[in-house]
Amino acid sequence: MPDKKAAVSRETLYRLGRVVRMFLRSKTGSRARWLLAGLLTLMLMINGMNVLNSYVGRDFFSAIEARDHAGFVRQAWLYVAVFAGSTVVAVFFRFCEERLALLWREWQTQRVVRGYLDKHIYLHLKETGSITNPDQRMTEDIRALTTTSLSFLLMILNGTFTTISFSGVLWSISPILFAVAVIYAAAGSCLTFWLGRPLIQLNYQQADREADFRSELIYVHQNAEGLAFTRDESRMKDRLAARIDQLVGNFRKIISVNRNLNFFTGGYNYMIQLIPALFVAPMFIAGGVEFGVIGQSTMAFATLVGAFSLVVTQFQSISSYASVVARLSELVDASESAVVRDSKSCLDCKMDAERIIYSRLCLRASDTDERLLLENLDATFVPGRTVLVTGPNPSAKMALFRATAGLHEAGSGSIQRPPLAKMAFVLEQPYLPPGSLREVLTPPGVEPLPDATILGILDELKLEVPGSTKHDFDSQRRWDDVLNLGEGQLLAIARALLSAPEFIFLDHLESALDSDEFALVRAAISRHGASAVVFSDGRSGGNGYDAVLHIAADGSWKWEEKTAAPPAV
Repeated sequence: MPDKKAAVSRETLYRLGRVVRMFLRSKTGSRARWLLAGLLTLMLMINGMNVLNSYVGRDFFSAIEARDHAGFVRQAWLYVAVFAGSTVVAVFFRFCEERLALLWREWQTQRVVRGYLDKHIYLHLKETGSITNPDQRMTEDIRALTTTSLSFLLMILNGTFTTISFSGVLWSISPILFAVAVIYAAAGSCLTFWLGRPLIQLNYQQADREADFRSELIYVHQNAEGLAFTRDESRMKDRLAARIDQLVGNFRKIISVNRNLNFFTGGYNYMIQLIPALFVAPMFIAGGVEFGVIGQSTMAFATLVGAFSLVVTQFQSISSYASVVARLSELVDASESAVVRDSKSCLDCKMDAERIIYSRLCLRASDTDERLLLENLDATFVPGRTVLVTGPNPSAKMALFRATAGLHEAGSGSIQRPPLAKMAFVLEQPYLPPGSLREVLTPPGVEPLPDATILGILDELKLEVPGSTKHDFDSQRRWDDVLNLGEGQLLAIARALLSAPEFIFLDHLESALDSDEFALVRAAISRHGASAVVFSDGRSGGNGYDAVLHIAADGSWKWEEKTAAPPAV
């Protein structure tokens, strides 16, 4: 995938401002506002302490220059008191900043994760490939966004307060020195931005390079057995080496830009210490100011220039922050597109019917692939009747399976069906989330199932899983790791039956279940009063079904009525 240009547009900044307003108006917003008010109060106290510190320092060094022992001792104690007070205020300021950043991150992450699972955004992003590494954007990028946004906001506010506080101090020493500070900071900011601008794009790319490398390592962990049995380590080593080369090469470019930037910023920061002395020392030599004014002017100049030079002092952080904002903005754009895509996924669906009716349904491979998979299907699946869907084109059958669930948008026609709560779908590779057996079997929004119900459905399907013989239904397990494919399919069917569906769609279960097991499943579905719609390669024929829908390779179809015999157990 080609690299996207990392840029922060006006729309991006508007979104960021909108997110901040939403956060402050949320349920946790009252706590956030109190913490923010505390931060502003502490910031004013810090600036007041800094101004006081500049005058105490001036008198301290003037007492040394005048050999005033009593004054020296008095100013030294005052110096210690100011440092102690500044330390206490700074510690509480940092504490409040970290608590507010954590509160914002928690709220933002919860909000993004809920949105990610809503409207099947996670599925559409995977299918379209419109966004890379969404997991990293929801973890590391949100953490960086909340922490750095708050840090920059506080730095800007603190810079404003510092400018107001120390402008008067520096102006009282030398109006010319004040003007030099402003010009010096402005020139330094412009040059820093010109030298460091490539960092924005490079930091954006580096985040993706790191995430791609981590994804490959996760893939190795998840497919350890397959990798070992196929002895494909050499190819995987080549892939990992390529990922390492990409991230190292991009990081070398970052280091090169930082080198050039540091040449300038290093000299810039050193000159800050010298410039005030060049202006004030002649005034002291001429007897116009006290000796302590030299130190005061140096502190005031450095503080004021630092307030004006946020771009110079924080450019590397700003460049990283800009890439984070751009990446999250892309995630928002992709999510909004996914919501639109999801609204079109159900082809003119009407979810208030008691049967499933396909009217002139045409299905294509995807929005970008115009291959016709199914042409003008007119068929009705009636409750209480079983249907076999077969044919030589697995893509056509999967498209119909997905379209019925409202997850395939490429096509035309209409589908009338019951609400999804009255339908169940069991995939060839079943989805079994980690958790206890009770959690896996309990339908969403239902009270945890009693032991008797769990034992009943397991006995009905003649299924034994870890913990079932000891009635251990509450131990946490990763079911994909402890069950083979056939056991996983049976457990998924058990969960589907306990949701009391009117229709249950089965996707190529013959890949892992033998004929006796499959007959057992169909008998259980019949006892639960559900209609089975079986997608199969047709090896078992159409015996035992009320109807067979055959989808040909060219997208044409044939409906055949059968006289169903009850499935034998």
